[in-house]
Amino acid sequence: MEDLTPNPKDLDPIETASRDEIEALQFHRMKRSLKHAFENSPFYRNQFIKADVHPEDLKTLGDIAKFPFTVKQDLRDCYPFGMFAVPQSRLVRIHGSSGTTGKPTVVGYTQADIDHWANLIARSIRAAGGRPGDMLHNAYGYGLFTGGLGAHYGAERLGCTVVPMSGGMTERQVTLIHDFKPRIIMVTPSYMLSILDEFRRQGLDPRQSSLQVGIFGAEPWTNAMRQEIEDAFDMHAVDIYGLSEVMGPGVAQECVETKDGLHIWEDHFYPEIIDPVTGEVLPDGQLGELVFTTLTKEGLPMVRYRTRDLTRLLPGTARSMRRIEKITGRSDDMIILRGVNVFPTQIEEQILKCRGLAPHFQIELTRSGRMDTMTVHVECADDHAAADARAASARELSHHIKSVVGVSTRIEVRDPGGIARSEGKARRVVDNRPKE
Repeated sequence: MEDLTPNPKDLDPIETASRDEIEALQFHRMKRSLKHAFENSPFYRNQFIKADVHPEDLKTLGDIAKFPFTVKQDLRDCYPFGMFAVPQSRLVRIHGSSGTTGKPTVVGYTQADIDHWANLIARSIRAAGGRPGDMLHNAYGYGLFTGGLGAHYGAERLGCTVVPMSGGMTERQVTLIHDFKPRIIMVTPSYMLSILDEFRRQGLDPRQSSLQVGIFGAEPWTNAMRQEIEDAFDMHAVDIYGLSEVMGPGVAQECVETKDGLHIWEDHFYPEIIDPVTGEVLPDGQLGELVFTTLTKEGLPMVRYRTRDLTRLLPGTARSMRRIEKITGRSDDMIILRGVNVFPTQIEEQILKCRGLAPHFQIELTRSGRMDTMTVHVECADDHAAADARAASARELSHHIKSVVGVSTRIEVRDPGGIARSEGKARRVVDNRPKE
């Protein structure tokens, strides 16, 4: 893989600013954003009044802890436009969640919001090793999901040639990658594994592809999966972070020269780490739930939005802005199995240790009597399809999970292709336990 360290002259000045300069800018923008939310969003005005706080109570950045949290249910309760802080006529775009578990969450953007978003995605692609003139294959889903259009506008802002492929049609994805020869791909990491399978099915060597940079996000993924993808394609695999409630992709980005966590673009987002149970703000370096306050959003400002993502804040390295560790799980996707906390990423790490298994899996939760049980459905590798090889792989995986994660599981090793492929975010957990 080539060295993609950027020229310092190409960076935005804020990327190398001092902490004092960053925090002065954050304070200025936070005061303005809180005032905007209070004066223009009926939801936030009511929230602030109920909590007996006012924007003028912000005397230091740490004073943001006086303000109430915002949670996803608030957006559902305000469906569709009740949280917006501008008239609907000023919105140039609306995105939303799938709404598969109830009312969707709806987010809106003014033209200034779209411009900031495009600039931050452009900054993120550059931090990942992208450059003006690169061809970028965009396999994030277009539509209400923020990934496709968010990546698209940012790539164009950087000066890339965009192939707006969206998700699905995996055979055609590989054909166009082979024929168009893009240098960058943006896609979910689980779907990149499906693309890898299709390369091999077509008899193409992924290491001979034109891809040099993969920017993967929208779901947690491990460093073990990074190694799997980098080895398979001889490319750089870096993480991008975002969520629609805060903006979309591009809230934080891993820098290709260090690959040591994601730098938060702190000139637009103020991060906190809190204890997920008590809500207490934790010091940098401690593991907890990530919370964001937006500093420049007009259409839908967010004050102390609880992401449910678990990570820790770390000092800057390749950039001055602070980093978050790779997201290894969410407080709401944690499985508690017989008193042990289990995250899907922990299972993924153990699968990738087993040479006889492919990196496609799904966790099924059931109940036997009063006890919850977990079955890991996984695929055998093409060269480990024999019955004795599958049995050996199942024993190996069961041992790794028991030794490292601390739970006993049932392992079902299926044929290659036996796990349903996702064209977007992977559905890692299927809960078949009886409803209480």
